[in-house]
Amino acid sequence: MYLFSNRVRAGVEWNPNADDASALVNIHLVRESRNRPAVIFGLSSDRIGTPYGKSLFLTASYDLKPVTGWSLAPYVGVAHGTFEDKTRVIGGLNVRVSSSVSALAIFDGVHLHEVVSYERGRHGLSLVLVRSGRRVGVSYNLVF
Repeated sequence: MYLFSNRVRAGVEWNPNADDASALVNIHLVRESRNRPAVIFGLSSDRIGTPYGKSLFLTASYDLKPVTGWSLAPYVGVAHGTFEDKTRVIGGLNVRVSSSVSALAIFDGVHLHEVVSYERGRHGLSLVLVRSGRRVGVSYNLVF
């Protein structure tokens, strides 16, 4: 991922199982504030487990830490996937355990996936439980 600004990041996503590389883009249209959620538009590969396809998505998220004392950030949105040419409601919950560890539950409109991530500096390493552990994957992320 390349950080163009604090609102725009883009990069390349590679899926070795599908031997597919594609663009990955996240644009913060609205930054989160005390009174409003963040709104993010993006482009990525289609749902986890699809052999090919792209996904366009729009999500809203809000960190509930001021209310709960815990960094709990639910999100909800819509995604259009080209693999099945369908638009679906998506959602999830990110839980920040510490400054370097987080857990994420992802509902991609069809299946639930869990991700545990460790970040250190520009590097991120994640354990991905595809379809709640039916398959296990690993993700590495480098931001520059």
